[in-house]
Amino acid sequence: MRCPAGHSFDAARQGYWNLLLAHQKRSKDPGDNAEMVAARNSFLALDHYQPLSDRLNLLAGETLTGNQTPRILDMGCGEGYYTSRLHQYLTETRSEDADQPFQLAGLDISKHAVKAACRRSKVVTWLVASGANMPVADASVDLLTVAFSRLMPEEFARVLKPEGHLIIAYPGDQHLRQLREIIYKEVRESGFAPSAVLGDAFTAVSEQQVTYDFELGSQTEIQQLLAMTPHGWRIKQDVRDTLSQLPSLTLTLDVRLALFRRTDNR
Repeated sequence: MRCPAGHSFDAARQGYWNLLLAHQKRSKDPGDNAEMVAARNSFLALDHYQPLSDRLNLLAGETLTGNQTPRILDMGCGEGYYTSRLHQYLTETRSEDADQPFQLAGLDISKHAVKAACRRSKVVTWLVASGANMPVADASVDLLTVAFSRLMPEEFARVLKPEGHLIIAYPGDQHLRQLREIIYKEVRESGFAPSAVLGDAFTAVSEQQVTYDFELGSQTEIQQLLAMTPHGWRIKQDVRDTLSQLPSLTLTLDVRLALFRRTDNR
């Protein structure tokens, strides 16, 4: 790849593009480290979150109805679980019409995560880059998906086409509540409202709740979940000891899928 300033970027051996410039890094190795990525990979392979992924895919497909050649970007794609499953879903549901090709890219600041994503799919375009300064042309994206990642309204508005869409997956108040009740003395509701963060550049279209219970059937699964969530970083030793004695743990998944439309003309 070559940028307008004439800099060239070669694809890594694994197949991704590293477009994260040195001055955009806040540390030597930004984003999730190798251990966190490995834990998330192992946990997601159990498909406890597959129903959530299916609902996200369905919403994305409905949103893209009528768009002949959509460009889709998954910001904060991590190890590519949701991205690769979205690509598979769109390939299957749009395959009957050869005139409906699509482009899908996944972007994450963690090189370890993107390397893992390359092992999931060779047909998705994988990018190591900052979500706060995405190497994506202005008004070039039809659909931007953001699952459990930080919201950056100005950058989202910049890359989306006028009337382009944004799908946000974020935790509801009951998400993993059973785990949080073990870890924290007081479990507080976040009260998070994406519309308040996004501001006037986006108009809310719809929101749906995905909720169901699932069981972690072993200590291995419990420890994998802890390693991939922020809750695991804050555990005191006595709580860690309590969790280490559990043979299983039933949890609630509670995630909101919010659909927005870009409304400004920048």
